[in-house]
Amino acid sequence: MMIGFEEARRLILENVPTLGIERVPLLDAAGRVLAEALKAPWEMPLCDNSAMDGFAVRAADCASVPTTLRITGYIPAGGLPELAVEPGCAIKIMTGAPIPPGCDAVVPVEETEESEGTVRILETVEPRQHIRFRGEDVAAGDLVIPAATLIRPPEISMLASNGMAMVPVHRRARVAILSTGDELVELGRTPSSGSIINSNAYSLAAAVRECGAEPVLLGIARDNHADHRRLLAEGLNCDALITSAGVSAGDRDLVREVLAELGVEQLFWKVAIKPGGPTAFGIRESTPVFSLPGNPVSTMITFDQFVRPALLRMMGHRRVIRPYVKATLKEDVRKKPGKVNFLRVQVVVEKGRYVASTSGDQHTGILRTMVNANGLAVLPREASFLPAGSEVDLQLLRDEVAMLEK
Repeated sequence: MMIGFEEARRLILENVPTLGIERVPLLDAAGRVLAEALKAPWEMPLCDNSAMDGFAVRAADCASVPTTLRITGYIPAGGLPELAVEPGCAIKIMTGAPIPPGCDAVVPVEETEESEGTVRILETVEPRQHIRFRGEDVAAGDLVIPAATLIRPPEISMLASNGMAMVPVHRRARVAILSTGDELVELGRTPSSGSIINSNAYSLAAAVRECGAEPVLLGIARDNHADHRRLLAEGLNCDALITSAGVSAGDRDLVREVLAELGVEQLFWKVAIKPGGPTAFGIRESTPVFSLPGNPVSTMITFDQFVRPALLRMMGHRRVIRPYVKATLKEDVRKKPGKVNFLRVQVVVEKGRYVASTSGDQHTGILRTMVNANGLAVLPREASFLPAGSEVDLQLLRDEVAMLEK
């Protein structure tokens, strides 16, 4: 029975597990998902300190400017104040150095003139200016990074500032990838007439890596029962298994049959989408199995719509589906009603709005159209004709699209 696109994705996301937790060195945590909330063990900053290179002063001494003060000391970054700021005096101070007693303002060096043990203050001074006060960023015990947060460079900085040399993160998924078919040859061999290079394995492996998981290439299962059983059984030892081709109803399409023998419960087969209709999903214990079509374009689109969100969910991500934006079609589009269509498009920004044009022939055998696409227009199931100027939902495939202005 064919099910709808949204229902298929819902079934997948409801049935994939969240992987366990491991502790990794701080730098290895970049791009991973924090598994436990971080509470600050201490205050940030730990003491009142200077936000500028300049001079620690008493604001009252600078009520009338310009004024000249005597320099009585120097505090470098990492140093400790040995003297208080006395009336009529200033202490030279570097960014990050502790504020000395008696100081209530810092004057940036560019607003002064230093000469022979004195400093001339040229600009008006306000109390508390250019001072970072103890705990103003983070108080001890504050929740600073919630669990399930994607760790980017700012989070790395916060983790480091809180002394986190080892970080609890969700484990990376190990994803087995199996291509099927006697017509396939491995990369490095020149294909003869009627044979095809096993490109799907590499596009899937690249897509798996791109979302932060680890691909495990199983090779090619030839069109016989024994080969399928051996390699599928091996793939089921990973966190997830992806197969390419062999899931339709032909005499040599053995994937579903052998998966059933190996204890995989099939939750659906065939989805009301184009391209990628003959897509199946099943699960054995906690291992999800994605059986994708063999056509390279269909393989990539079904991975993006079904497998990518599942792998992200397994690795602890909260946002797993590419966000939708609105775009205007630049040309008429016709489709048969009854299926959600994914239209490969080239997207530009015109007057602050996304405008989408087809990236070429939409036949699923035309790989160049996928290479040229930087977005997918998601056309509604019931639609049959969308005239130029229609507004459609769009998923951006490349981040730089948002920066393009035609």
